[in-house]
Amino acid sequence: MILIIDDDTAIQTSLSLLFRKAGYRVRVADGPFETNEVLDLETPALIVLDMNFSIDTSGNDGLRLLRRIRERLPVVPVILLTGWGTIELAVDGMKAGASDFITKPWQNDYLLQAAETAIKLAGTDTRSVSRRQLDEQFQFDNIVGNDPKLLDVLTTVGRIAPTDAPVLITGESGTGKELIAEAVHQNSRRKRQPFVKVNLGGISETLFESELFGHVRGAFTDAKADRVGRFELANKGSIFLDEIGDLAPASQVKLLRVLQDRTFEPLGSSKPKTVDVRVICATNRNLEAMVAQGTFREDLFYRINLITVPLPALRQRPNDIPTLVRFFLDNLKVLYNRPDLRVSDEALDWLKTLPLPGNIRQLKNLVERTALLVSGNELTVADFEKYVPPSAPTTAAVRLPQVGSLTLDQMEQQMIQQAMAFHQNRVGKVARSLGITRFALYRRLDKFGIAYSADE
Repeated sequence: MILIIDDDTAIQTSLSLLFRKAGYRVRVADGPFETNEVLDLETPALIVLDMNFSIDTSGNDGLRLLRRIRERLPVVPVILLTGWGTIELAVDGMKAGASDFITKPWQNDYLLQAAETAIKLAGTDTRSVSRRQLDEQFQFDNIVGNDPKLLDVLTTVGRIAPTDAPVLITGESGTGKELIAEAVHQNSRRKRQPFVKVNLGGISETLFESELFGHVRGAFTDAKADRVGRFELANKGSIFLDEIGDLAPASQVKLLRVLQDRTFEPLGSSKPKTVDVRVICATNRNLEAMVAQGTFREDLFYRINLITVPLPALRQRPNDIPTLVRFFLDNLKVLYNRPDLRVSDEALDWLKTLPLPGNIRQLKNLVERTALLVSGNELTVADFEKYVPPSAPTTAAVRLPQVGSLTLDQMEQQMIQQAMAFHQNRVGKVARSLGITRFALYRRLDKFGIAYSADE
């Protein structure tokens, strides 16, 4: 049963017809008193809640009722509906426990989609299963491992994939966020539709609108023909927005509109287009901290993270390292026609002790580089040791130099040099990894005479 709480009889009738046509049972309530009467008799699967029940259009009526509903029914999903939508109201509603926030006039397909997603997520089974059981139910190609932390991730993916819920995948660089995004798409009802990948960290602010929303001929100097944007290419499918934490504030505003209203305008056009996409985002940054610092919009954060999938670092599941190494070697045997390629048991145990800050990507590169450069068919500890970068120590324990052997300035200089080498002189990433601002890093680079590119 879906409970519609709205004091407008026209809205009640319209929503009732919409949901009944989709096969749902519907009850209606004019306000808080009628809501309590319905809840005394039955627990709904979903509540669609208007934000105003008086001439006051602040939304406080709806927020007060939402908090009461949350106290009484903490797990029943609530979709907020209002004709007076504001950023602050949306954020307050999400903080109070709403599942979604939709403004009037709504799009019927989008509202039904949001309702179905909320109901499915609220009724999911959280029992733990084995990797074999997961592979029997879902398509998890190229996702290797049996660690309980990874199985928890795959279980979550299996539960959320059939819905249209926006997903935020978090984790360190190299943990496989793109593979998880692909798995969400491949196990969804959109799997036969496009899966469009966008690296937001690689798109400049000036090209953002053209890349994501397209442009019409003559929109700017070099626009000699119409161009279809990534969102339009992904219509009916999924769009993967990687490195969303790197998005500039002005671009965040433009992205929020298409996520909230499912509409956009190509650059140079005044004609809006509607798009139906499942949005999957990923970042290696702490978005909550960025919201607190004012560098990431709070309303955008709540819009993209209805479901958050945190990926464990490889060092948190070391027992999967031998499995991953064998998987990489099996591919290399075919790729380089070396059927006898193998790795010693001692080397597998040694690889499990590496910190591997680059995670799966670093391990894959290490295995492939070693296999290519070593003439023998069995890869040993000594073979791998030759190609472990100096910035990645070969033991999990990091030893500080003896007191008096280095000054603080010398230690700082070495740390910056190692970080610059590891992040390939990308100043923004180096600054974040060291916990300082870009300007503070620039001062230190100049102080120690460390070369860097001015456009980094």
